[in-house]
Amino acid sequence: MAYKKDPSWKSYEEIAAFVLNQCAHEFGLDSVEGKQSVAGKSGTDWEVDALGWADGGTAHFLIECKKHKDTAISQAITGSLAFQILDTDAKGGFLVSPQGLQKGAKKIAAASGIQEIKLDPRSTTSAYFGEWLGKLRVGFTEEAGIQISEHLSIHAIDKDGKKTELYDSDKSP
Repeated sequence: MAYKKDPSWKSYEEIAAFVLNQCAHEFGLDSVEGKQSVAGKSGTDWEVDALGWADGGTAHFLIECKKHKDTAISQAITGSLAFQILDTDAKGGFLVSPQGLQKGAKKIAAASGIQEIKLDPRSTTSAYFGEWLGKLRVGFTEEAGIQISEHLSIHAIDKDGKKTELYDSDKSP
């Protein structure tokens, strides 16, 4: 097996942190930072994929990303984040994945202040597509041309004119 310098799950975490930082105000956050360790009351340090800050930096939120292609996030993973929230005195958390949460995971999330974020795995820092807070979201951080139709297709065009498909609603993620 070849070593990957930048595995896709790592860039998914970085893109998720970027997107959440762009949309921080929608979640009541001031800012979102990338991967780091957070000390727990148990004496354990927890590595989180990203960390959100609110209330002028006095409250934190844990962010976990899972780029599972075909399965939703399990209640075991959600339960682990719920414990990390308690152990670190976080105000809540976010679970980011392409497929969302399984039925049992949704119950744990609701009981422990965890918000579900679906982020398309083909999202980039220049164009992203996702669903959170009950709404579909499309974001562009660079100049974008938009056409409205019943079919949604998102393409990135680099400075040389090369077109890359980022999302197509007719294709599954």
